[in-house]
Amino acid sequence: MIRVEALHKNFGNLRAVDGISFEVSEGELFGFLGPNGAGKTTTLSMISGLLKPDQGRVSVNDIDVWGSPKEAKRILGLVPQDLALYETLSARENILFWGSLYHIPRAELKAGMELWLDRVGLKDRAKEPVSKFSGGMKRRLNLAIGLVHNPRVLLLDEPTVGIDPQARHKILDLIRAIAQEGTTILFTTHHLEEAEALCDRIAIIDHGKILQTGSVSELAQVVGDGDIVTLHGAFTAAQLKTVLKNEKMTVLNAAEQSATLSLHQDGINLATLLQKLGAGGLEVTDVSMQKPNLESVFLKLTGRELRD
Repeated sequence: MIRVEALHKNFGNLRAVDGISFEVSEGELFGFLGPNGAGKTTTLSMISGLLKPDQGRVSVNDIDVWGSPKEAKRILGLVPQDLALYETLSARENILFWGSLYHIPRAELKAGMELWLDRVGLKDRAKEPVSKFSGGMKRRLNLAIGLVHNPRVLLLDEPTVGIDPQARHKILDLIRAIAQEGTTILFTTHHLEEAEALCDRIAIIDHGKILQTGSVSELAQVVGDGDIVTLHGAFTAAQLKTVLKNEKMTVLNAAEQSATLSLHQDGINLATLLQKLGAGGLEVTDVSMQKPNLESVFLKLTGRELRD
């Protein structure tokens, strides 16, 4: 449904997107996971037709986004990270204004407006000016505007940014339901738990490049099937690596007084690990262990945590 081929975009000397290629199948919920500044929004802007790439090609349902922009935009819905709302207008007036840009017949537009106001939980507040809405309500209205023309492909750019956990869960539940109804969704986020909970497949992106793509279980294989151990204590990265240099394990991240390690199934276990560190003069004050997850994958691929 979405095909991106060798996409490049520069802003002066900054290479925001560096040769990205990927495909999203019809009905798939595909996630772009990466830190702020990774190139997620720039990529989404080029797919939606808002920003022209320096190189590369984007097609949606075999329609070239830049060769036939009007045709492509008829089947695309975009929910931007920056709220596209008029504060002095009501929720209904905002939807009617933005929906009219798609040249939807008036009766059809009004029916779609009432449907999505109900689904996002704003029907009872639809006549109030948006200036009276909470951040979560504005995010839900932003989503309704992107869906009023019933797009086959929905582009969501950080749709839960800046809202409380309860409002976030409401939006994520709605996105999950829309995907289950058959809409193809491309979803950007820097929240690991959102990507794990929602997405069929995930592309990990950093510095304008896709580092790895797959389902959560496929991505977890990047760090192996052993446990992930996080240590805190009185040691340096160099000391830790010296003590453990001959052990069957992978140091995902090591810094002053902290480290994250991936144990191998046929290698050292946790008890032996702590004994070896103690014998080497390293003081460990806190230790935690978990199964491989997206956070450990991101550490393996980039050498840093996603929130850095």
